[in-house]
Amino acid sequence: MYKVLSACLLSLSLVSCFRGTVSEQSPIHLIQNMDDQEKYEVYEASPLFEDGSSMRMPIPGTLSHDEQAVSDAMHSGKNASGQWASNPLALSYEVMDRGQERYDIYCKPCHGQVGDGKGMVAQRGLTQGFVPPTSFHSEDMRNKKDGHYFDVITNGIRNMSSYRYQIPDVEDRWAIVHYIRALQKSQNATRRDIPDAVFRDVGKK
Repeated sequence: MYKVLSACLLSLSLVSCFRGTVSEQSPIHLIQNMDDQEKYEVYEASPLFEDGSSMRMPIPGTLSHDEQAVSDAMHSGKNASGQWASNPLALSYEVMDRGQERYDIYCKPCHGQVGDGKGMVAQRGLTQGFVPPTSFHSEDMRNKKDGHYFDVITNGIRNMSSYRYQIPDVEDRWAIVHYIRALQKSQNATRRDIPDAVFRDVGKK
């Protein structure tokens, strides 16, 4: 019993003596597939292609994701002349409903239900130095182009971070822009914005 215990202690002491020492021998790898994978390394030669290179050039006409993102108004928010574009997404009841749904999820907590910048996050953050969002109903914000709103949703601005990953579908971002316009119209409507038939019906009530 004592001999076995002594042998174990001696083995442990010998192992601890070599901890941290440098060895010129290669480490023992029982599983090689993570160290020696069957793939080409960067700039490695390949007999499969006529030019002998494993690195291939993109197919002519190929666009990267970033290049596509700035190639048209739908993805960049700007027209061919580099100016903020009008909303390229056709307006419909379905688009407006989608815009309201996405707005309520991602925008309302800060911007508020009517877009006045008094969302729950903004209200609770005032005591902690939180800068509330600008109201969508100020004259300056009403005069902003559709593409500006799309760009802010995509890339963020000042204290607002980008929402391109939370809202990956560009059509959803444009749908939100449509809904923001509806909110602006609702808080700044004039008599001319009300159809005569609707105005007469309201007057009767």
